[in-house]
Amino acid sequence: MSRLLGAGSGRPAVPDRSALLLRRPLAGVLAVAIAALAAGCGLELPAAGGANDDGAMVGAQQLGDLDPIADPRAWTGEITVGTTERAVDPVTDSPDPDLPATVTDVQGTEVTVTDTSRILALDLYGSLSRIVFELGLGENVVGRDVSSGFPEIADRPLVTSNGHELTGEAILDLAPTVILTDTTLGPWDVVLQMRDAGIPVVVLDSHRSLQTSADLALATGEALGLPAEGAALAERTESAVDTTLAHVERLAPADPALRPRVIFLYVRGQSGVYYLFGDESGADSLIEGLGAVDAAGEVGWKGMRPLNDEGLMSMQPDLVLLMTGGLESVGGVDGLLEQVPALAQTPAGENRRFVAMDDTEILSFGPRSADVLDALARAFYAPESLS
Repeated sequence: MSRLLGAGSGRPAVPDRSALLLRRPLAGVLAVAIAALAAGCGLELPAAGGANDDGAMVGAQQLGDLDPIADPRAWTGEITVGTTERAVDPVTDSPDPDLPATVTDVQGTEVTVTDTSRILALDLYGSLSRIVFELGLGENVVGRDVSSGFPEIADRPLVTSNGHELTGEAILDLAPTVILTDTTLGPWDVVLQMRDAGIPVVVLDSHRSLQTSADLALATGEALGLPAEGAALAERTESAVDTTLAHVERLAPADPALRPRVIFLYVRGQSGVYYLFGDESGADSLIEGLGAVDAAGEVGWKGMRPLNDEGLMSMQPDLVLLMTGGLESVGGVDGLLEQVPALAQTPAGENRRFVAMDDTEILSFGPRSADVLDALARAFYAPESLS
């Protein structure tokens, strides 16, 4: 019998939103917009707060203790920022999956997981693999996607090639007993091939936002027979995000007129790809969580669409948020302004006010959501704290 997520007998109930997550319509358009990951560039500044080899904060003020600048629309110069490296901290050291676990995934497919000894958790963002590690099943993960860049998974073999293409042969060589994925990786025929080979494949929601970070932990826990652990990780993630959001709200100007107008650009110069992210792209959630104005959403820009001068000029952003790999691909800020001349006619371009973060972090929306918010809030409102 198919178990509605969280309704397993004898296990702590998981909020109903987990079931809703697995049935939410697909948001795979992001996979079309995003291609290969790359390294950082720009004005290289330390990761927020800095950390020693153990991940402990070194000489850094807590976000809530920082003094914000009077006008976040007034500083100049580009910033590359990253999160403080944080070791995996499992919610349990001795997970005991309640198997078999039968769930209905986001595509309406009933999947029964009977064995979690060899797990593959694959998506564009690297968030699924991190969640599995945080649930305490890291030792059972046998491979990784290119976006999973945290140290604890680094020794696992890659099963993606040419950026984010799933390689069927590499996956089968690892003999996984369960695969967790979403619709952001392809080709989809490889996923179907895995199902034809008898491997349980659970397809989770590809939509990412601050509001879905906890949901993804709940759904992953249910699929792996760890609903209680999933609920604990969801609660921890949500609590950290809520705390950070409260600090951000204190840093952001009380006067709405002083809050920066921000856009998120996705660029890949070598491919001629210039996308502007708007409502329901995930970037809107991040920008609004940072206490800023989502300039694209304000003018009705929906999803991820090719950038055009008319749209850009109507938004007049004070700050541009983007991925370090994208900025590098166009030759840095100078190259971006050359390729998109209209950008130079905005407050962001005139003041070279660009904030870049690593491709694997900025839109991951998983257990590290609070860390992403923390790092970007420092760049937005207290840039001097990063020097």
